[in-house]
Amino acid sequence: MLDTVYRDFGTGYVPRWHGDIIDLHGAYVAPERHTLLVAVDARHEEVVATAALDSRGPAHPPNPRRLAERYPSGTTAQLRRVYVRPEHRRRGLARRLVAGLLDFAAADGGYRSVYLHTDPGVSGAEAFWRSLGEVVWDERQETGQRVVHFEISSFQPAADIPEGGIHDRRAEPQPSL
Repeated sequence: MLDTVYRDFGTGYVPRWHGDIIDLHGAYVAPERHTLLVAVDARHEEVVATAALDSRGPAHPPNPRRLAERYPSGTTAQLRRVYVRPEHRRRGLARRLVAGLLDFAAADGGYRSVYLHTDPGVSGAEAFWRSLGEVVWDERQETGQRVVHFEISSFQPAADIPEGGIHDRRAEPQPSL
């Protein structure tokens, strides 16, 4: 993950934005309502895709108060670190990992919405998220920053799903890399 902030984002490591990358266990594995999913290329024994979820909504500042109020911590599942190495893209890995995160959020029962933000400068990122959700704020239009905020509109909280209606896609056979 760390190489992506240098190669794809061009920012390098910025602790206030990327501190979770240094402590994946503390950020995504240890907390009960958080998770980290990875796809591994078994042939080369390397991680080729990641996706994480935590219960922290967007903070104000730097985000506008209206965004922080719409997606409060505790009831918002925030998708983070959804990344696929360029040579493994266009194979459905990100879509499968996001489906796993949405299943996790629904099974938790306490999440009311799913939020994320992305850097549209990363190849394919904006189109991918537009295929899954709706834009709630495009900073390029108001602040000039390269950040687009999304809500996954297809997310259905567990409380809204009929008894026995949660479908766990992770239990289905998945094509291997």
